[in-house]
Amino acid sequence: MATVNQPDSGPIEGDGVRRRDFINIAAVSFAGVGAAAVVLPLVYQMNPSADVLALASSEVDISKIAAGQAIKTVWRKQPVFVRNLTPAEIKLANAVDIKSLRDPQTLAERTKPGKENWLITLGVCTHLGCIPLGTADGENKGPFGGYFCPCHGSAYDTAARIRQGPAPLNLQVPEYVFTSDTLVTIG
Repeated sequence: MATVNQPDSGPIEGDGVRRRDFINIAAVSFAGVGAAAVVLPLVYQMNPSADVLALASSEVDISKIAAGQAIKTVWRKQPVFVRNLTPAEIKLANAVDIKSLRDPQTLAERTKPGKENWLITLGVCTHLGCIPLGTADGENKGPFGGYFCPCHGSAYDTAARIRQGPAPLNLQVPEYVFTSDTLVTIG
């Protein structure tokens, strides 16, 4: 009897993993590890730098700020204005008709309950990011007695609300908390 050669029809079921399957699995696994080795450093480099993390919150001593005075401090590499409003400035801010404001907010919405005299805002004009004047003695506070941006003429009132000029919004109020009667933590 003559033997007939039949072509190999592949492994019989239950034969297990062929060498080709093992090589495919190993190649895909190696590619996955390589992709992770490339992607992880790219994602990690998008994390904030150590100096930014160190400024994630800033503590400010407000004990030496007299009524009617303001200071500039820094939080997240941006200027922050801390202002101790006088009773007259509070009265003036509360007397403004909210409907007449471009970005309507009351002074109470911009300060903490029981601490209405402490106004804390970012010192960045909402028009193009200039730093408004009005914190130091003798600086131009604008026609509304708050802050004045010398770049394009935006004028803010004593509650740091936009009243005149191209700025579309009030000066931003960052997150902050009074940790004691003399300390404020911003951020």
